[in-house]
Amino acid sequence: MTELLTAAQMRAIEQAAIESGDATGLELMERAGRGVVEAVFEEWPEYAKAPQSVAVLCGPGNNGGDGFVLARLLAGKGWAVKVFLCDDPEKLPPDARINYEIWVADNPVEELTEKALRELPHALYVDALFGTGLTRPLEGAARDVITHLGGRNGDNFRDRLVCIDAPSGLCMDSGRVVGNMGWAFGPKSIGFARLTVAFDCAKQGHFLSDGPKLCGKLIVKDIGLCGRNRRLSTNRLFSRASSLVSEIEPFDVSRLICPEFLDVWGKREGNHKYSHGHAFILSGGAGKTGAARLAARGALRIGAGLVTLGVPPSAQMEVASQITSLMLTRVEGAGGLATVLEDERINALCLGPGLGPDRAKDLVPVALASGRKVVLDADALSAYADAPETLFDMLHKDCLLTPHGGEFARLFPDIAEKLNAVPTKGPAYSKVDATHEAAKRVGCVVLFKGPDTVIADPDGRCSINSAQYDRAAPWLATAGSGDVLAGFITGLLARGFAPMQAAETAAWLHVECALSFGPGLIAEDLPEELPKVFRSLDL
Repeated sequence: MTELLTAAQMRAIEQAAIESGDATGLELMERAGRGVVEAVFEEWPEYAKAPQSVAVLCGPGNNGGDGFVLARLLAGKGWAVKVFLCDDPEKLPPDARINYEIWVADNPVEELTEKALRELPHALYVDALFGTGLTRPLEGAARDVITHLGGRNGDNFRDRLVCIDAPSGLCMDSGRVVGNMGWAFGPKSIGFARLTVAFDCAKQGHFLSDGPKLCGKLIVKDIGLCGRNRRLSTNRLFSRASSLVSEIEPFDVSRLICPEFLDVWGKREGNHKYSHGHAFILSGGAGKTGAARLAARGALRIGAGLVTLGVPPSAQMEVASQITSLMLTRVEGAGGLATVLEDERINALCLGPGLGPDRAKDLVPVALASGRKVVLDADALSAYADAPETLFDMLHKDCLLTPHGGEFARLFPDIAEKLNAVPTKGPAYSKVDATHEAAKRVGCVVLFKGPDTVIADPDGRCSINSAQYDRAAPWLATAGSGDVLAGFITGLLARGFAPMQAAETAAWLHVECALSFGPGLIAEDLPEELPKVFRSLDL
């Protein structure tokens, strides 16, 4: 896992490094400016040999100090540099003030205004106005300039704009724009910046909500704060019990080949199908079985030893004509499911895909009362939209809920209201906060779907599975893909994974399958792409 920090956690790490003598504030600022220069030349390699013109927009804090360092370094490489400052230099913090004075000893600084920015076009623009710590809406000249850079006046700056830490105005805890000024960043289909450069550790807001769209491409530069590979395992400031959020990585999946997990993946000699788990997927009626069949195929491909579809009498012929490796059994109602669950080898259930609300209300109580690991998706969640507490009272720690945004709002209307409200100050309420709160309320794992999928358990552990930046897979937004994800999770639960681990692993593999297949993907392709993904991970 790579830890994703809040603004407060990042400040605490910086302060600890300074107080311990590991680095001074000036040294960190110098490293940050150097890191941005490196990132610029990596993104535009032609600029390394052909100096350009650049406008550096400096703010009143240490982000502005990073901008002064950047300006000095680029000027030293022959660039034509114009520096703009949006506040009184007397108000700059000490380290930023020193770098300001170094710059103005030989170079001018102009007052930041939208008019001044328009007077001469530049090859590159650098937003060093406000970084991770902004807690108020932009105002005055900064607001006007961000509006201008957002393209609201007809200009397109996206391909020429670099942000230090974050686009100014974006809350780095939530990925949301502070204040009612989302319009200032231009059309979301276009985005805002070409490149955002963060330091040592990415922040939650880089991966949540509007963050990825506004940041453009994200590069994280090491300035010596968070240890090798930006992992915090050696940093004593935070323990695993605190509210650290992690981004799921290939390592987190491939590590499952280590000895203690060999049984889970079926690599021990003497295993048979029941030792790999028996997943049971409940289906809806005739004409509505496709979603459950997708989930079942996903459970089978991800490694469940046996997968059975429980179908009503009206759908038996339909399902029987569509399946081969999957099993089928008749489940007419609550009594039928109770009888089937007398088989103790069934150890994981999935209810929801194509189930129908009436059938869901009939079967969900039986499934939950069995004490098995249970995935509740789609109709199993929507069926309780009018009385979510009825569902919550039946849940236990081995359950897993997988709502999309609409389902989440129906189950947790008060939480959704906070999440959807326009933030007036930072840190803003985030999708991480919302998923944490929901998981604590229901006492089980919640996987809140989206391109910024957030997974949380009641104890405070949280992960983000981002299908953005270099993992963007927009073709994953296709009918049935969520059903396959529910099946992946169910299959892993059957294999013996804990709910949080199953959700994290399934979500990562779900995106990886989409990336492996590419454009043109339909839901049926996802399970069939798993073997290729597993081979790439040596599983």
